[in-house]
Amino acid sequence: MRAQRVFTLVLAAVLGCASAAAQSRTSKALDIYVIDVEGGNSTLFVAPSGESLLIDTGNAGAAAARDAGRIAEAIKAAGLSQVDHLITTHWHGDHFGGLAELASKVTIREFIDHGPNVQPGELADTFLEKTYPKLYANAKHTVAKPGDKIAVAGLDVRVVTSAGQTIKSPLSGAGGANPYCANFKPGENNAEDPQSVGVYVTYGKFRTVHLGDLTKNKEFELMCPNSRIGAVDVLLGLHHGQASSNSEVLVYALHPRVAIMNDGTRKGGEPEVMKTVHSSPGLEDLWQLHFSLLSGQEYTVPGMFIANTIDEQQPAIPIAPMPPPQPGPGAPPPPAHNGTAYWIKVSAQEDGSFTVTNARNGFSKTYRVKQ
Repeated sequence: MRAQRVFTLVLAAVLGCASAAAQSRTSKALDIYVIDVEGGNSTLFVAPSGESLLIDTGNAGAAAARDAGRIAEAIKAAGLSQVDHLITTHWHGDHFGGLAELASKVTIREFIDHGPNVQPGELADTFLEKTYPKLYANAKHTVAKPGDKIAVAGLDVRVVTSAGQTIKSPLSGAGGANPYCANFKPGENNAEDPQSVGVYVTYGKFRTVHLGDLTKNKEFELMCPNSRIGAVDVLLGLHHGQASSNSEVLVYALHPRVAIMNDGTRKGGEPEVMKTVHSSPGLEDLWQLHFSLLSGQEYTVPGMFIANTIDEQQPAIPIAPMPPPQPGPGAPPPPAHNGTAYWIKVSAQEDGSFTVTNARNGFSKTYRVKQ
């Protein structure tokens, strides 16, 4: 009898654990954490299956440990013990900088990138030669190509840009003529941003896109003369709100209901971009990880849509946008934010409805299915 009772208890425990695991895998929402890495990028997707996709790992140098810690906190809050797929969109330090630190904290099963760095620089080149191969040595390494699918259980994840190339055929439901192409003006860019791995993610009727730091000329290739993506519910990233990206041919044609900008205290949120986003047809709200001095009060959003502040509070930010300082070692530092960081979280349902929450103040807004 005692042996039978022990067996019964063990069986009940096993079934209980299996049930709990099944419940964690069958959450009905796709959760997206837009993590504050101070004007870099890190965005975590958690599918209802429990499988995860992380896009980028924040800043390099002295900020690497800080940003990796913030990303690890989001991973823990999502109930994850590992990252199933990691996309490094391109080889700029504000996108891969925290990778080695993060890999020391969390198991990463697959590393995805666009291939070699095309903009020579000591930071990226040394990382790719000496560090990166060690990180993926015991994992899977994939060089993404437009048209590839990334296998995330419960989601449809399509690579739409990579290594300077775009998909050639429209996605399902896309392909219509883009009326904004006629007025397109080419932009200037560096060599590496246009290489960005960009993905289009669907969960049921919910649609979102993250294009890394894809620049205007590549946006034109992707969206003209016909839109190869179609409308989305949420536009993520926006290249920090910088004017080398975010053309009308992309933003207007995507027709997002919500945009979420990964800007910094003095990075992105530039007036040209803010005007484009705020005037985008069908836009209901813009959410920002930070206010930006480059926006001023003139172009920024109400505070309840901004996730983070700064370490030393100012009475107010200026009304007029601040001109960007000249790049170089003589530029003064931006307002610092090394304290508690807050993410913006999107919880999307299969019917296409979704809720966006500001973790700093708890403000939450639900975007219901349009009839």
